[in-house]
Amino acid sequence: MTSAHQGHENGAGGHAGHSHGVTADADRRWLAIALTLIASFMAVEVVIGVVAQSLALISDAAHMLTDAVSIVLALIAMRLAERPARGGFTYGLKRAEILSAQANGLTLLLLGAWLAYEAVRRLVDPPAVEGGLMFYTALAGIVVNVAAAWCISKANRTSLNVEGAYQHILNDLFAFIGTAVAGLVVLLTGFARADAIATLVVVALMFKAGYGLVRESGRIFLEAAPAHLDPDVIGDRLAAHSSVSEVHDLHVWTITSGQPALSAHVLVEPVADCHTVRRDLEKILQCDYEISHATLQVDHAPADVLDVRTGRSVDDTHCEVAHGPVHRDEPHLH
Repeated sequence: MTSAHQGHENGAGGHAGHSHGVTADADRRWLAIALTLIASFMAVEVVIGVVAQSLALISDAAHMLTDAVSIVLALIAMRLAERPARGGFTYGLKRAEILSAQANGLTLLLLGAWLAYEAVRRLVDPPAVEGGLMFYTALAGIVVNVAAAWCISKANRTSLNVEGAYQHILNDLFAFIGTAVAGLVVLLTGFARADAIATLVVVALMFKAGYGLVRESGRIFLEAAPAHLDPDVIGDRLAAHSSVSEVHDLHVWTITSGQPALSAHVLVEPVADCHTVRRDLEKILQCDYEISHATLQVDHAPADVLDVRTGRSVDDTHCEVAHGPVHRDEPHLH
């Protein structure tokens, strides 16, 4: 007897079947406001950075450009993710959000590498820098980035896509603080290398945020289990059910941010009701692990699997090609 079940998410304005109190339209509105603030200030900052000959200001402006691009990508990805599943795209285009997050991470890393090179060059041969322009422009940048960060914090940051845009702006805020300090140092002491030092601080922040985004998006593209879910623990938990003989071919992955999915082949005792066991296991997955998108193939266990309880040797690979460990309610290797 075989039973397959597919869990589906429900609820308008929710992510992964959960409502976070923010609709997609609200997300787009807050992101659009942040985009307007950033793009407007960036244009002014580029001009001031060139006039003041400040690499820190130019690097901040370049960082703001990536902020703007990240928000544009986030808005586009949101539109794509809303398209219904059809044709060969059985999950729709939900992973467009993850592509956007990965692009955000890569731009931070690449831009950081270029700015690091320029900063080192200026440490060796520092140009004259207008400390006053640096300082006051950076103060204005702090105000703009605080406002933009507040706008994006109102959107749904459980999305890796929105979180990527938020990390861009948060890093830019820290960068402006560093630039303001450097500008004040230049203004009071004439130490021009403070500009390049502030740039290197910005670069370190960019590398940290960029690496985090690339790592998390990479895990999703490689179909790795979410970092907070251990497939071996889940497999043992399912196998501990009184009617389950074995769980194998267990896969846990992420469709898009906050939307984990699971599939597994479950073998149950001959006298057990497959449908009842399946419902019990789905409840465990939903309540204990917040996995609502689960596909379980439930079959009655053949004799060779049942013989394991008598101590006789059996073949652990019930399926023709087994994927991953076999889970039973007894000591076993993972």
